[in-house]
Amino acid sequence: MLEVHNLSLFYGERCAVQDLSFQVRRGECFGLLGPNGAGKSSTLGCLAGLLNTWQGELQFGGDAIRPADDVSLRGKIGLVPQDLALYEDMTAVENLIFFARMAGLSKAAAKEGADRGLELAGLTDRAKDRVDSFSGGMKRRLNLAVGDVHEPPLLLLDEPTVGVDPQSRNHIFETLESLSKSGRTLIYTTHYMEEVERLCDRILIMNEGVALGCGTHAELATSIDQPNATLEEVFLNMTGRSLRDS
Repeated sequence: MLEVHNLSLFYGERCAVQDLSFQVRRGECFGLLGPNGAGKSSTLGCLAGLLNTWQGELQFGGDAIRPADDVSLRGKIGLVPQDLALYEDMTAVENLIFFARMAGLSKAAAKEGADRGLELAGLTDRAKDRVDSFSGGMKRRLNLAVGDVHEPPLLLLDEPTVGVDPQSRNHIFETLESLSKSGRTLIYTTHYMEEVERLCDRILIMNEGVALGCGTHAELATSIDQPNATLEEVFLNMTGRSLRDS
């Protein structure tokens, strides 16, 4: 289980996340929803151990997550960032092996992880092709495979379907559904409500770094006294309808 207690994160004087608390159960796909600037990516950065200015208490499987690249949890947590984390001048298999080794896998285990990642991404036949020759959808699928190459119990996904074609999007959905059914824990951010409805067991809605509600779609709809509301209607009710440009 992942436990987040009173997480706060500041960039200088700006508060990106404020007193955020939630729990994610083992094997659950947990959605983080919010407008631009809500603090979703910042929250994932804290959970991944990439940021060092946060306050609060984070635990995964009973182990504390500490700021700034906690090596002890590197093999237990995977991150699929919104910005592609790939080396364009390397091949698909070279990227997978490199990141597997970074996650602490042996050479043999890294090779096995790379083979599995290529199959997961549907890129086995393009293993030795450079990433800069790939389409956007192929890069997104490889980005997912890189984050999952060491089969972490907790996988953090920051808008993993941005800019992909319907076929690649469906492939990513089916992959995540398979991972979830196998008992892996997923935290998923997106702006697409239909993705959350398909994939996520529970949802946390954030705005300006603050949690506004957490639960299933039905529970969130009931919390605003509109039990028949769509998820988009719930989201707009909680976060408002004003435009967010940053």
